[in-house]
Amino acid sequence: MKANVGGVDRVLRIVLGAGLILAALSGQIGAWGWLGVVPLLTGVFRFCPAYLPFGLRTCERK
Repeated sequence: MKANVGGVDRVLRIVLGAGLILAALSGQIGAWGWLGVVPLLTGVFRFCPAYLPFGLRTCERK
């Protein structure tokens, strides 16, 4: 897996994912908040499979 998520995109994914999970745990939103696992993991691992078919990258090439 080559990294294709970087910089601001990565931070936003981690913050959004953690926020959704915390909101689900606190009961503020329903079980759909657990979908926050997806952006959280794509931010942590710096890889988004949805970017592959479109050839998108938000990180610098080495």
